[in-house]
Amino acid sequence: MLEKLGFLLFLWTALADPLCEPGASNAYKVRLSIKTALGDDAYTWNQHERYFFRSTIAFAMRKHFPERLFQESNVVICDETPRVSFWFVVTSPDDTTQLVQKSHLETALRKSRQRINSAFLLDDYTLEFIGISPTLAPPVTHDTPPWLIVFGVVMGLVVVGIVVLLVGSHIQKTRKKTEKPSIEEYPGETRQRRMENGNNGVYNVSFLDEEGNTHM
Repeated sequence: MLEKLGFLLFLWTALADPLCEPGASNAYKVRLSIKTALGDDAYTWNQHERYFFRSTIAFAMRKHFPERLFQESNVVICDETPRVSFWFVVTSPDDTTQLVQKSHLETALRKSRQRINSAFLLDDYTLEFIGISPTLAPPVTHDTPPWLIVFGVVMGLVVVGIVVLLVGSHIQKTRKKTEKPSIEEYPGETRQRRMENGNNGVYNVSFLDEEGNTHM
């Protein structure tokens, strides 16, 4: 009798959730590192947490397919281990014998990854969907294209350089005018100074007159 009960139990376990099988084409493996993430504040993984997980996956599927009403019952879990790892699949709400394709499931998980992580106080590295790379931070978008910013900086430097050259040239010209007096502007004065110094063979007339009177 006990052998029959054991066989029936084994048969029931083998036939339970036949849609969910480890390594199936539309199944994903999940691994949770609760103790690693939360330390002494780690919670115990139990049937309530399992139900919560199925509900969050149903939420992600509804968000990805707004016209389809996924329930937690559409999320089937199998091959669960004490170290908190398991496989799961999602069945169609219209026909529970049909599985949601893995590509659609992956897209839905990516869209709601942050919400799922937050629900379990974990991150991409402590709540792992094996086969789905960690979610990257959304790329930074600039109101102004980077190339336009670079172009503006280069043009600004060019304009500043031109202004510096023009101002420097003007200052040099101004200094030359103020520091070097032009000889051509005062030709008479310059000639008079030369005559006073006895240049160009010019004699002092008054000195000749006095010399003539002496001879007389």
